[in-house]
Amino acid sequence: MNLPFFYINTYTDGQQTITLDEDTSRHVVQVLRMKQGEQLHLTDGLGHLLLADIADDHKKHCTVAVREVTFTPAAERKVTIAISNIKNASRFEWFLEKASEVGIAEIIPLVCDRTEKERFRYDRMNAICISAMLQSQQVWLPQLKEPQLFKVVLEQSTAMAKYIAHCEDGPKNPLAKQTHQPTSIILIGPEGDFTPDEIERAFQQGFVPVSLGETRLRTETAGVVAAVLLQFPSSGSL
Repeated sequence: MNLPFFYINTYTDGQQTITLDEDTSRHVVQVLRMKQGEQLHLTDGLGHLLLADIADDHKKHCTVAVREVTFTPAAERKVTIAISNIKNASRFEWFLEKASEVGIAEIIPLVCDRTEKERFRYDRMNAICISAMLQSQQVWLPQLKEPQLFKVVLEQSTAMAKYIAHCEDGPKNPLAKQTHQPTSIILIGPEGDFTPDEIERAFQQGFVPVSLGETRLRTETAGVVAAVLLQFPSSGSL
């Protein structure tokens, strides 16, 4: 049977005991009714998987003793999805959940000319990424950035492969058929698409126009499709 799996903010090599935060302690002790001596798994979202025994089953500051630590290196392929924030927060949360489940390395909320909603509840959004990581039994947490201006992302990206998915007419190559690189980034626009000026600026910064299929997709759907195609290149041939 799989052991309960929880997230910890930090872990130091060689650390023998860990005091869980109040929310996690409450879940372990009051919800799951776990007792001293029972085991659980912990991860810091940076590749470490800890096997630990409950040493003190206090409902507010449960303490565990670390028994075993394994480390899983990050995936060789690093995929970044830079996607516009959207008006419907629940739809953006759905994207975050699915992108985290497929193992995306980095997510950047974009502020574009046509982005309608700029307020971003970072703590809630990051908590959704954490929950999805745990649900999918992963030990690497996607790096969720604070919202960034479109022009800043263009100027600062160092990815080897740079893509932009836009809805304007013009030549585009299917993303599924691109030669995938160790690092890649794709830009996904707002509900009203990128402006022509934004598209031109992306081209000037070396971003290549790509298509995600034959139909026009919602922002959050486009983000998930791009995540799958870049994270699992062979999926494009299925």
